[in-house]
Amino acid sequence: MPHVLDLGSRKFWQLTGRQVDLEGRERWLDAPVSRSPRVSEEWLAAEAARHGGVLGADEPDAGLLPSMAVLDGPGFDSGRLRPEVRDFYEHTAAWQMEVWSGWSPVFWPAGELVSRLWGRRVEQLALPMRPLEVARGMDSRVTPIRDRHGDQVAAAWNRTLRGSGRPVFSGAYSARTLPGADRPSVHVAFPLESGNVQVFLRPTVTDDGGLLLESPTGRFGQDGAYVVVRDRRAHAARVPLHETFHLYVDADGVLRTDHELRLWAASAVRLHYKLERVA
Repeated sequence: MPHVLDLGSRKFWQLTGRQVDLEGRERWLDAPVSRSPRVSEEWLAAEAARHGGVLGADEPDAGLLPSMAVLDGPGFDSGRLRPEVRDFYEHTAAWQMEVWSGWSPVFWPAGELVSRLWGRRVEQLALPMRPLEVARGMDSRVTPIRDRHGDQVAAAWNRTLRGSGRPVFSGAYSARTLPGADRPSVHVAFPLESGNVQVFLRPTVTDDGGLLLESPTGRFGQDGAYVVVRDRRAHAARVPLHETFHLYVDADGVLRTDHELRLWAASAVRLHYKLERVA
């Protein structure tokens, strides 16, 4: 039954998406995939090898980005960010997270069904469905993925629930410039069997030095969410999932993040993170 569900979902995206050339015109959608239904850590070494490098050990102060300056361009100046916000992205592994989640009653049944049939089984994109699931916080590991020259081309961020050890997310984070864009976006790819889910987030510095990351509505090739299936031919579809992350320092000097995921314009789930540097 699980095999049928996974195969059916890939066929759906092949039928509803468009054929893409991941080595040519749509190279911006080239991202890691999983070789098996369960998303293990094998994709990390495979991604490093794809860039001609070797996967290194987890680093205690590794960051999702080597520097926030890789996002600089018209309309974005990383020098305006609060030091705490910048430090989180450049030294993510040194930060600990406490998490609170709240689902919209309208979307909770569908979220629970997807989590049971798919997310927990494949150990990917398994959003917590109940507040108590994240009551003990969330653990994370950051592993830089380097090319043959030792330069960081991406970072693998694996997150698990501290109380149960259950995997939640496993993704590759980097900066990537979309076709025709005037500056880079934050690119996140979540490997799946023979494909992935990708999100391109446009960064903005807020007036108080916080960071706003948004995947808005738009056309194919712009910031937003995509599903990519890699079979004999690759297909990609833009999906109506939109996210907003707001990283800011509160009045008590605590770094926090508000995260909202919407389906079209309707809010599906909100998460709040309290971030504390521990190393």
